[in-house]
Amino acid sequence: MVNTLSPSPQTDLKLSTKKAAIEESVLTPRFYTTDFDKTAKLDLSAQEAELKAVLEEMKADYNQRHFVQDQEFKQSWDHIQGEERQAFIDYLERSCVSEFSGFLLFKELSRRLKGRSPLLTEIFQLMARDEARHAGFINKAMADFNITLELGKLTKERTYTFFPIEWVLYTVYLSEKIGYWRYILIHHQLEKHPEHQFYPIFRYFEPWCQDENRHGDIFKALIRSQPKLWKTWQSRLWSRFFLLTVFATHTLTVHERTKFYEMLGLDAAEFDADVIRHTNETAKRAFPSVLDVDHPDFFPRLERCSDNNIKMKAIDSSNQPQVIKFFRKLPLIVGTFWYLMQIYLAKPIDAELLRGTVR
Repeated sequence: MVNTLSPSPQTDLKLSTKKAAIEESVLTPRFYTTDFDKTAKLDLSAQEAELKAVLEEMKADYNQRHFVQDQEFKQSWDHIQGEERQAFIDYLERSCVSEFSGFLLFKELSRRLKGRSPLLTEIFQLMARDEARHAGFINKAMADFNITLELGKLTKERTYTFFPIEWVLYTVYLSEKIGYWRYILIHHQLEKHPEHQFYPIFRYFEPWCQDENRHGDIFKALIRSQPKLWKTWQSRLWSRFFLLTVFATHTLTVHERTKFYEMLGLDAAEFDADVIRHTNETAKRAFPSVLDVDHPDFFPRLERCSDNNIKMKAIDSSNQPQVIKFFRKLPLIVGTFWYLMQIYLAKPIDAELLRGTVR
């Protein structure tokens, strides 16, 4: 479902160098599939009113004419060169693949649920529309830097990871909400410091992040419609696990791309911490338990994981035999696992206990 006013993810690929593959790493956005039969049988009655309310917002399609390049894009961007150019291209590439991954999942959900769950079918159809617009808009921006992703080929050639629908609900909720906070905090930064707005795509971030927020609200309602996802001791463990996974991935990604954040006038570590704090606070509305991000060792431990990741990348790029690389990386892998376990096992915040209180 792609709006006719903006390019589909498969268009505009003749404008520049086509790229059909991307570098694979633990941080590369994945393509997902799930149990469609189980999804069709979800009982949504407890949150049906909220789901219908957000659906009406999506039908209004406030961003219908938003993702269209204006005259400001029609210029040469050759003055952005070297490390800065590559940092921005890396950011666009990862963002494009992430948005396109969402499009594929939501499109397939809408197709496979048709005739079995009308409400979810329509919701996922409109979410796929939004994600396709985002991916297409980013891919067109990449063309300004003489490269585009062949998303049609990526669809066929990349491996799809199976997640149970429960995991999908947790992870997509967090993905959408952390995306919201990333976009809105960059928007606020550039409002205060327009001298750092080096490319016009950032002017689109405020309405863009509202798509992310609506999508997150849908998944919050889906989580709260399933008592086993927030009312059991297992759900407390899973919610913290997915929070930790998303936060660790975010920290590693941000610290790998400090140059991009410098271009925006941001300190990467401070930006990472702000995004995580806001996302963790937001997650209290959906999850039964969240991480204690105010623990004095929380961010230092995440940063040690990031340091280990950077060291492992340096080892991977060396010309040493694979067996030597493995043994050099082994203590770093063990150390990273230990830091993450320490974060996970720290006393959590009981979100259910706080629900309904004034904060």
